[in-house]
Amino acid sequence: MRNLKTRDWFLTLATALGLATTAGAQENAVAQRADQIFAGAGDSLVQQIGHDCAPETPLADPLCSITPCDGLGCDTATCDNCYLFDGGDWSLQNLCDDCSPYKIGGWIQSGYHNRSTGLFNDRPGHYATHQAWLYAEKVADGSNGVDWGFRADFMYGLDANDTQAFGNNAGEWDYLNGWDHGSFGFAMPQLYGEVAYGDWSMKVGHFFTLLGYEVVTAPDNFFYSHAFTMYNSEAFTHTGALSTYQVNDNLSVYSGWTLGWDTGFDQYSDFGQHGSSWLGGYSFGLGDNATFTHIITVGDFGAIGDGYSQSIVLDVALTDKLNYVFQSDFLTAESAVLDLAGNQIGLAGGNESYGINQYLLYSVNECVGVGGRFEWWKNNGDSIYAITGGVNYKPMPSLTLRPEIRYQWDPGTNNAGIASEGDAIFGMDAILTF
Repeated sequence: MRNLKTRDWFLTLATALGLATTAGAQENAVAQRADQIFAGAGDSLVQQIGHDCAPETPLADPLCSITPCDGLGCDTATCDNCYLFDGGDWSLQNLCDDCSPYKIGGWIQSGYHNRSTGLFNDRPGHYATHQAWLYAEKVADGSNGVDWGFRADFMYGLDANDTQAFGNNAGEWDYLNGWDHGSFGFAMPQLYGEVAYGDWSMKVGHFFTLLGYEVVTAPDNFFYSHAFTMYNSEAFTHTGALSTYQVNDNLSVYSGWTLGWDTGFDQYSDFGQHGSSWLGGYSFGLGDNATFTHIITVGDFGAIGDGYSQSIVLDVALTDKLNYVFQSDFLTAESAVLDLAGNQIGLAGGNESYGINQYLLYSVNECVGVGGRFEWWKNNGDSIYAITGGVNYKPMPSLTLRPEIRYQWDPGTNNAGIASEGDAIFGMDAILTF
């Protein structure tokens, strides 16, 4: 009973902190990703980093695959846990039938950083809510014939400005249409329907990109901060149609058409551009412990002109606890041409960037992970570097604390204006999933 009361108090406090910073805002977002340590807002931690417990005996009801159990996904009589607070399975899904194909959930991510990274974390010295997120989905499962699904995501917070469809014409979807409130705002980064049959599936609508390793959605990343490549050389979202074909257990192939980069049900139409591009690639399993993913976009990207980009990710499980990731981006597109007043009057070539990120992630146990990330990003001939070290700690299954320390520098000084060059950037956030 004492543990239960303590847990409830902790949940209430964490929620209050997230909601309080959200209210105060008025004053002042691919297979290898699921393998990231401490990732996946909708999945339990033990499903992502492995666990020794055997599956439960199936229920008589064929709609349910396993017996409902505790937050570890295991029988507490046979499995110990490392959590400071027992239980903690605080989920909106509990409002629904355990066997329902419909899922609802979300998270609140609030954090503090002492200096700006110039990327997502660009409001230093304040503890504030980055993402107050809700989603609803039904996964399309074509294993037994034709099936349908959908996904809808809605968020509020500091990250909204970087999550909206900023590749749109002004005033379309969630971009420059009154959804912003100072540094904070609202965004709807995903709204799509999906159809699946056998090994084929197709989604149509507004969805996250396949490019890169890091993603917008906070629970799906190990680090609080983001890489330069992710922020500058990758799309965040697309609008269009994307098909997936599961060739075999080791190979998945993707192909689709989109309205360029970062659009939401709109086609950018200024300066002779008409967003229309191909998005596709493949993900290939290299044995039991490695995955190689190659994604390409090419065509009219819309707001950043005509271009080509590619991303490769090699994700390797070195041991049961140690994971290594190599990720590289290449982008060539166009840059805005401005008049003397700073207004855009056209597009011209000269936007080329590429980079390499390397990650080493170690799972101490189900509650603690440590990791490092080294970045090299080269933009139009100038190289920028960054190194980050961090810890993930889960005092209970639904709460993750992510302290980190980061350094970023520009030896060439051509981009001497990068935020906090050479200074230590300390940051820490808390993610409460529900």
